[in-house]
Amino acid sequence: MFDIQFANPGYLWGLLILPILITYYIFRQAKVNASLQISSLTGFHGAPRSWKVFLRHLLLLLRVLTIGLLILVLARPQSTSSWENVSTEGIDIILALDISSSMLAEDFKPNRLEASKDVAMEFISGRPDDRIGLIVFSGESFTQCPLTTDHAVLMNLFQDIQSGMIEDGTAIGLGLANSISRLKDSNVKSKVVILLTDGVNNQGEIAPLTAAEIAKTYGIRVYTVGVGTIGNAPYPFKTAFGTQYQNVPVKIDEEVLREIANLTDGKYFRAINNEKLREIYQEIDLLEKSKIEVREVSRKTEEFFLWALIAIVLLGMEIVFRLTILRTNP
Repeated sequence: MFDIQFANPGYLWGLLILPILITYYIFRQAKVNASLQISSLTGFHGAPRSWKVFLRHLLLLLRVLTIGLLILVLARPQSTSSWENVSTEGIDIILALDISSSMLAEDFKPNRLEASKDVAMEFISGRPDDRIGLIVFSGESFTQCPLTTDHAVLMNLFQDIQSGMIEDGTAIGLGLANSISRLKDSNVKSKVVILLTDGVNNQGEIAPLTAAEIAKTYGIRVYTVGVGTIGNAPYPFKTAFGTQYQNVPVKIDEEVLREIANLTDGKYFRAINNEKLREIYQEIDLLEKSKIEVREVSRKTEEFFLWALIAIVLLGMEIVFRLTILRTNP
């Protein structure tokens, strides 16, 4: 596609001089034409007219065209040609989030669950070309949002997540299996599960490693994230005297999470605070970049030469006519 642009568009204001020249010419002609008072025009009706009468304004036309073209040349017209080829291949991603009661521990601010939601939503915002879904699990698992490119809807569903929505516990295998069921029929080349938990599998009919084997069969890569500080974490308990905090030991089955990642060609991460959790999602974002190829070629070509040549020809014609056939006696 070609487009004409001007490198020095300010010179185009000079075109305003053209109507001024034409107006000046009209008034000048009215003053310099001679007049003769006679009693009758009867004797002139059949008199032939010289062709110079019709060509007497040609000099003005050539002058105006020459000046206009020279102004365009000074403005430097340029043609721009550009091509852009874009090919995008998104990734299907399931976020499997542990919402068990232990996610309310406050070693993260304001707590593990809210910190995980905030960082996950930042991750979603940075991947507009991917289909992303959300699975939540504790003692059981369900699909909060299927795979979608409507990330605004996904964000709203993320905000609605609360601990206690389903039976308490930690069914890692069931959460992973539910994620696999949402990805197994996908036709994209890259299928990913990001599984985040803070505990040990203690419920569910499917063992975590069994689910990992199934994921491997379907070519699904699983990134596992263990959430929790090292040692003890403050946990809020509701009592008759209000909320009281007690330090509880942090128990994450890192061996199982690491094995799940290894089986599926993924990676295991340990998040001990908000900043580390954010860094983990940033690393996953780099590891799973969508395949976007953009090639853009833009070239500008100077187009003033033709206009300059025409202006020179018109100027030459004006000079020739003025000195020959349209010459006026001094």
